[in-house]
Amino acid sequence: MKVIRLHEGKERALLRRHPWVFAGAVARGGGDSGETVRVDASDGRVLGWAAFSPNSQIRLRMWSFDAEQRIDRDFFRGRLQAAIARRARLGLDMQAVRLVHGESDGLPGCIVDRYGGIVVLQALAAGIERIKPMLAELLHELLPQVRIYERSDAGVRGLEGLQPVSGWLQGEGETRVDIAENGLRYGVDVATGHKTGFYLDQRDSRARFATLVREQRLRKVLNCYGYTGGFTLAALAGGAKQVLTVDSSAPALAQAEAHVRLNGFDTARAPMLDADVNATLRRLREEGRRFDAIVLDPPKLAPTAAAAARAARAYKDINRLALTLLEPGGWLFTFSCSGGIDATLFQSIVAGAALDAGVEADIVARAAAGADHPLLLSFPEGEYLKGLLLQTR
Repeated sequence: MKVIRLHEGKERALLRRHPWVFAGAVARGGGDSGETVRVDASDGRVLGWAAFSPNSQIRLRMWSFDAEQRIDRDFFRGRLQAAIARRARLGLDMQAVRLVHGESDGLPGCIVDRYGGIVVLQALAAGIERIKPMLAELLHELLPQVRIYERSDAGVRGLEGLQPVSGWLQGEGETRVDIAENGLRYGVDVATGHKTGFYLDQRDSRARFATLVREQRLRKVLNCYGYTGGFTLAALAGGAKQVLTVDSSAPALAQAEAHVRLNGFDTARAPMLDADVNATLRRLREEGRRFDAIVLDPPKLAPTAAAAARAARAYKDINRLALTLLEPGGWLFTFSCSGGIDATLFQSIVAGAALDAGVEADIVARAAAGADHPLLLSFPEGEYLKGLLLQTR
């Protein structure tokens, strides 16, 4: 058994049940990549058990704060069982759902999403990488009817000293699967789609947007960074007469158009534009175009706090432009999925954008990931998705 000793005072975060220990907090000790080690305070108190990552600034990710806990196959089976049961108790659709959400489910760096008959496993940290074969076996035992595909190709693996990996862990064959969400149908390709294949975290916001469009009788909608058309379908389902979808990925827009047809909507109501969003917003403003509602759901612009300043400028620019394109009393549903931008900073950025646009607006609602993406009270960093639903005055 290898032991990591912390510097004096650096145990405080662990005593508050925060699951990370940074490299600067480690006084001595080490281990192999992903190896389970014991974590001790400077005075020798046992603080718990963690996965060691020699390449990451997050040097330790805690498995357990129980000094007596055995970190073995039964431990990980219990964690998986508890995570799956938690979603079932919430009454979520278990055919299109996040089953494991990393630190919030006691499995730091582990993502497990289910799309019908395929479960996608994503190993984002050294500890999960080390036990990945066992996790795949356990998932197959718990969900014997599914095939298991790996999508460990996110850029953050590089920070752990890990290479991107994708492919079947259990089963083989077709990687495309159909799912249903909020009464709408989608095709998901777990091998090529963003993240694990689809943005499950926006389920609730898409439902809210459809209701907003219906209740407010919104007719002209602009969906920016539209990807495969989730918010486009929501707007069409809500009764919008025209929804312009903008994205810089032609394959994503082709899939979005296929989704429009799949759900029986007239494609003439949903034009697709393969273009840069920022340039498009500027051109639409020059043309004098106006919209009843705009959705801004950009990709991650600040994965860490170090990138926050640059990302803040980009967020401010697109929100400023969008606000100038709204009809009086129009609606902006704006998001950030950047871990380096917290909710307070995001609101401040959007407020600055409104000031520069000469627009006053009210926050009608705040948005976050759905209940299958739980937010652990002691781990505020888990709140990566922030959204504001604004109405201009």
